Amino acid sequence: DTQIYRPADQIKEAFKKGKAFIPFVTCGDPDLETTKAVVRSMAANGADLIELGIPFSDPTAEGPAVQAANLRALTGGVTADKIFDMVKELRHTVAAPMVFVTYANVVFSYGAQRFISACAQIGINGLILPDLPFEEKGEFSGLCREYGVALISLIAPTSKNRIAAIAKEAEGFLYIVSSLDAACSKINTDLTSMVKLAKQNTSIPCAVSFGSSTPEQAAKMADICDGAIAGSAIVRLTAEYGKEAADPAGRYVRKMKDALSL
Repeated sequence: DTQIYRPADQIKEAFKKGKAFIPFVTCGDPDLETTKAVVRSMAANGADLIELGIPFSDPTAEGPAVQAANLRALTGGVTADKIFDMVKELRHTVAAPMVFVTYANVVFSYGAQRFISACAQIGINGLILPDLPFEEKGEFSGLCREYGVALISLIAPTSKNRIAAIAKEAEGFLYIVSSLDAACSKINTDLTSMVKLAKQNTSIPCAVSFGSSTPEQAAKMADICDGAIAGSAIVRLTAEYGKEAADPAGRYVRKMKDALSL
């Protein structure tokens, strides 16, 4: 029996070259051609793993910048199928691991098996569903395991006494949501103990997410974890530059990656 390729296995590659930088982009804002250019530019400038947001009409877990991007993308007519086609095309030139970020509803309405098997076929390495409670991940985790796609778990400051349990079952990498406000330059001190507890219960990498981060914040993050996730920085650049966003996105990624490498 030949060994089956599991897209999830590629995620650990993102953390092998020092501290990982993980940017997020909303697919289809302002259009999919721009998203493709932005993803290629980010990959060329050192993004270790890329989060691709599939827009949803009621994005409750998002800040205002990502909510507005969702609305622009949906108004422009983006669909899951169009995003799958885009990823298929990107995979010809982009080797970095890519994960989808979306809502459980999007996967449900598409058909969970159909959605997750499509992820494996087009080379999506993992799936992040911010609104999926830990206790209810059963239906998705079985399918993700079957198709070799990592179902990435999130830990937030509100997780408190569930951190150990979530970390024990985590796959791919552990996504740690900081309570850092995008406009604030102070990092929540509790983050250090959150990461420490998580790391006592898992051997997979931990990456911390915080909205629109600066290189200085990323460097501080790198001291306590394995990677930094920029949740809304690229989304803000895309809102500002529109179809010309690829170059500014690439420059931002390069700056952040350099800060993490110091």
